[in-house]
Amino acid sequence: MIKVLIVGYGSIGKRHLENFLQFKDIQLIVYTKRNDLQLLKKKGIKVSNSLTECLKENPDIGVITNETSLHIPIAIKLAKEGLDLFLEKPLSNSLKDVEKLYAIVKKKKLITQMGCNLRFHPCIMKIKSLIEQQKIGKIISAQIQNCSYLPDFHRWEDYRKSYAARKDLGGGVILTQIHEIDYMYWFFQEVENIVSISGKFSELDVTAEDYVSSLLKFKNKIIGELHMDYFQRPSFRSCKIRGTKGEIYWDSDDNCVDVYNMNKKRWEMKFNDGFPYDLDIRSSYVEELKHFLKCVKHRKETINNLEQGIETLKIALAIKKASKLMKSVSV
Repeated sequence: MIKVLIVGYGSIGKRHLENFLQFKDIQLIVYTKRNDLQLLKKKGIKVSNSLTECLKENPDIGVITNETSLHIPIAIKLAKEGLDLFLEKPLSNSLKDVEKLYAIVKKKKLITQMGCNLRFHPCIMKIKSLIEQQKIGKIISAQIQNCSYLPDFHRWEDYRKSYAARKDLGGGVILTQIHEIDYMYWFFQEVENIVSISGKFSELDVTAEDYVSSLLKFKNKIIGELHMDYFQRPSFRSCKIRGTKGEIYWDSDDNCVDVYNMNKKRWEMKFNDGFPYDLDIRSSYVEELKHFLKCVKHRKETINNLEQGIETLKIALAIKKASKLMKSVSV
């Protein structure tokens, strides 16, 4: 039996709890300040507003899903207790105490994973494989975008009160939509320089930025163009990667990966797992937990550990800094 402590019970905490219920030999504990969770208690799930009481249950794993600005303090407490950590994205809204957490994790040899579920989306995984196979030759550039409408994120709640809308809780489109930054780092590795513009440009009632456009120069000379916003409806995601021998393209509308062969002057490959984008997204949340639990069981590193989460956070914060200074920033 593996005891899992879920910290926070907002929308993503609920999603992870429901997904954990699909696995055998999992006992769930929820730490939250909410007091409307009688249904969970009836299911035999321990719920407490005291972290001390939760830790008395001797959990094996901590799942951090509370507000972004509170991730690191809680993670440090759990790491000191020897819990393996699943940290929902983004890792934090600053680098404060991040290295302290990393030192504890390394000392105690804990298994960690960032909650960036797009790494488990079939099409994103296929693109990663095609890059590794050098299917389009040497990569030259990439154009990545994620456009959405913030009030549609959680239609049952006031978007103005959500962490995604609030600067004080670590919100804003750069950190909230860090998935794109994460998979760009996964694809192309370390970033050298960034120029960017971001800010609040729409009429949405938010205190954090709702728009960002950035140019990222990676250390391997690849140029990445990144665009994200909170004010497009319908939502749309896309990834276009150009190489010396062709192009890879994916978007959330078709949910297919297409490959263009420059020599043959035609699109010669289409990858489609047969499911729509929304279904693949839902399944990716389950697949990331499967991967994490397997790595915990076998004491192996995950594909997106804390160290990678720190690097992705550094890129995101550098984008913020470049936007503020209006000049190129090194990562």
